[in-house]
Amino acid sequence: MERRSFLRGAVAGGTAAAFGYTLMQGAAYAAPAQKGPGPYGALGTADANGIQLPSGFTSRVIARSGQKVGSTAYTWHNAPDGGACFADGTGWIYVSNSEISSTGGAGTIKFNSTGSITGSYRILSNTNRNCAGGATPWNTWLSCEEVSTGYVYETDPWGVNAAVRRDAMGRFNHEAAAADPVRKVIYLTEDASDGCFYRYVPSTWGNLSAGTLQVLKAGTATSGSFTWATVPDPDGSPTPTRDQVSGAKLFNGGEGCHYANDTVWFTTKGDNRVWQLNLAASTYELAYDDNLVVGGGAPLTGVDNITGSSSGDLYVAEDGGNMEICLITPDDVVATFLRITGQSSSEICGPAFSPNGQRLYFSSQRGTSGSSSGGITYEVTGPFRS
Repeated sequence: MERRSFLRGAVAGGTAAAFGYTLMQGAAYAAPAQKGPGPYGALGTADANGIQLPSGFTSRVIARSGQKVGSTAYTWHNAPDGGACFADGTGWIYVSNSEISSTGGAGTIKFNSTGSITGSYRILSNTNRNCAGGATPWNTWLSCEEVSTGYVYETDPWGVNAAVRRDAMGRFNHEAAAADPVRKVIYLTEDASDGCFYRYVPSTWGNLSAGTLQVLKAGTATSGSFTWATVPDPDGSPTPTRDQVSGAKLFNGGEGCHYANDTVWFTTKGDNRVWQLNLAASTYELAYDDNLVVGGGAPLTGVDNITGSSSGDLYVAEDGGNMEICLITPDDVVATFLRITGQSSSEICGPAFSPNGQRLYFSSQRGTSGSSSGGITYEVTGPFRS
């Protein structure tokens, strides 16, 4: 199902009236998304893992920081963060970053066709605060360092090929990445209060060793048109990449990033927004803003990692908030999908669907302890719509 465009008029005003909302019963909500009933119904009581889920869904713990994964020899890393799934024959692999200073890196969990764990191993070591990242169409994982001079590392989910640092993708406070196979570029977010939104244009698609780093240019409004400009010095020294191009649009704390159907969505945690770029039209606007929810009581706060399902639903994980994963439907309804209880000092990271779309993986970075050594990685199985 193709997620329909949100582009339905200007979103430059600061009140609900400026958006021309249509809130009549039975009518589609207008962008930015508004709260409403989710497609899976209300949450039930917390299960044995402390997770509230809709009817028909179940959870299981698949890994805990500091403990061996299943019957494997791999000890699951601390502070599990961004993640993605990769098809592996009849099974799949879940990749997870470790947001630990100096020793971060990334690890994996391998599953067979029934979802049983068959392996677990490290694919990146001794890097710095690996926060989020993104998958490529050629089945590598881009692991991003969330430090001011951070790099992007291209890794092999199967652990056969050594990880490679991709210097041309720039040095800045990297967060997430999303591949666009149509335009043959990689989009990149920057986790800074005055961060930018970038794209990397490889010289050869499928080879990230050389290319051009560009930054999005636009006005200060929350909607409009945009262009791209080349960053003169991707090394970011002595001048940070975000300060090198006049007119570069600033975003308040870039986080997750997701591409589908000529559209890229990304989140900004500093203002609890989900942004949308219509790449075919070169326009941008808000897909969600917690301050623009009619009637107050925004269900989604602390926006962080984002992913999408085959149905066109966007799943947004909270850093803080109520420790929820919320979804935004193609009809612009935002609703809570799940809630983790008893872990208010943690954040939800790394949401990713198995290749068949019936299993959702994610982590609570600090678990019940509130410490990076208390991370828990979960799987939720159920009747996800396609």
